[in-house]
Amino acid sequence: MKNIKFYRKPELENPCLIAAWPGMGYVATGVASYLKKKLKSTLLAEIKSEDFFYLTDVWIRKDEIILPQLPKSTFFYWKNREVRRDLIIFLGEAQPPPDKELAFASKVLDVAQLFEVKRVYTAAAAPAPIHHTQPPGVLAVATNKKLKEYLKKFKVTLMREGNISGMNGLLLGVVKQRDMEGICLLGEIPYYTTQIENPRSSQAVLSILTRMLGIEINMEEINLLAKQTEERLNEFIKTHQKLEKPISSEEIEEMKKGLKARSEIPKSAKDRIGNLFKQAAKDRSKAIELKAELDKWGIFEEYEDKFLDLFKKGHH
Repeated sequence: MKNIKFYRKPELENPCLIAAWPGMGYVATGVASYLKKKLKSTLLAEIKSEDFFYLTDVWIRKDEIILPQLPKSTFFYWKNREVRRDLIIFLGEAQPPPDKELAFASKVLDVAQLFEVKRVYTAAAAPAPIHHTQPPGVLAVATNKKLKEYLKKFKVTLMREGNISGMNGLLLGVVKQRDMEGICLLGEIPYYTTQIENPRSSQAVLSILTRMLGIEINMEEINLLAKQTEERLNEFIKTHQKLEKPISSEEIEEMKKGLKARSEIPKSAKDRIGNLFKQAAKDRSKAIELKAELDKWGIFEEYEDKFLDLFKKGHH
């Protein structure tokens, strides 16, 4: 298949696809990456980046110019031995350029249909007038009436109007064009935190999605991250009378520093960071995943020198 590099071609039983790209609150990628990690899914394939992405800038770190890697778009799979309903998980590290979005969505579904996927799940954020300490609601949309009836079994609110921006929404439109089944679960996030990773919202979506899939995963790590994020937001709000606008990038960085200072990173996260450093030393394309993990925990500055060493002469 053109534009696709396959690492394996397993026999999958009745698979569903879960697809995610970065978006507001990082809800979608939070859901898919957590699911991928907890299920210990296996690398399946990747879309060749050079066919859909292009570089537009360089990084400058400590007087050194570094050419970034193109974002990766990767498929993983997991075999469910209990109910014979396997999963394919797609994770995009970045949204493709606007002129490539439709072709990219089609390519993702080409791979899905190669494995006879009938149903596709996506996730997204739904900005709402809620407080960050409130349990977020989950909205849902589906591609046909049968699925809308199915959604009534779960604690979700059917979304009647609005739009879902970016690939997490567009993919659902292409799914419908191909007469496949599609569901998008949208986790509520406060208006003032759209730029901050929202693990509480990802957690809410995961609780619904795992029930739909008939699987159980350990939620301890995402519960801890949600608690830490809430505590830091509480501190921030104490110094602000109102939160009428999204938090600025400078304020976000201060919040991350506060999380770093007050929060103990789970051992599983430390182990993952250590493994990613080892992988990135051999394969520089892993540096993007490593950077995202360091940013998630607000500890990039602590590891910055070690990270930049990966790009110096002698590392490939």
